[in-house]
Amino acid sequence: MSEAVDVPDVDPDEYRQVIGRFASGVTVVTTRDGRLDHAMTANALMSVSLDPVLLCLSVECEARFHDAVVEAGVWGVSILPSSARATAAWLSTRGRPLHGQLERIPHTYGPATGVPLLDDSLALLECRTVDTHPAGDHTLLVGHVVWMATTEHPGDALVYYRGQFGALP
Repeated sequence: MSEAVDVPDVDPDEYRQVIGRFASGVTVVTTRDGRLDHAMTANALMSVSLDPVLLCLSVECEARFHDAVVEAGVWGVSILPSSARATAAWLSTRGRPLHGQLERIPHTYGPATGVPLLDDSLALLECRTVDTHPAGDHTLLVGHVVWMATTEHPGDALVYYRGQFGALP
């Protein structure tokens, strides 16, 4: 067994810069709480398992979306094309109005869970939450994928890298 070594705490701002070097895809995650649609831009998404098909989403505990998605128990994922930069920026804006977030964004409601899904996405998924895990200032939601679809002719993917949106062909 190796001896414990005192290591200084990692600075959160430096960590943000380092992890910003990891390019990730950009999605919009949605849920429906009664008659109110909730949405947020997310890049903290991870495929977990193929048997059963599971997806993991990380949601900040302080975000308005957090309580809505935990309570609803269902959520949708719309994987964004590069043409959706404005949508991604809007749905990542803190303090935007809670009502009507999706009014100007073409969307339909998923066939399995009824959550909103963005029309011009590269792919769509609907999930039912099967587990949650507290993780620092976030909650990890593990969802069983109950429905999905892809675009026949996908365009370039929207990515997030070093704090900015970009394109990945």
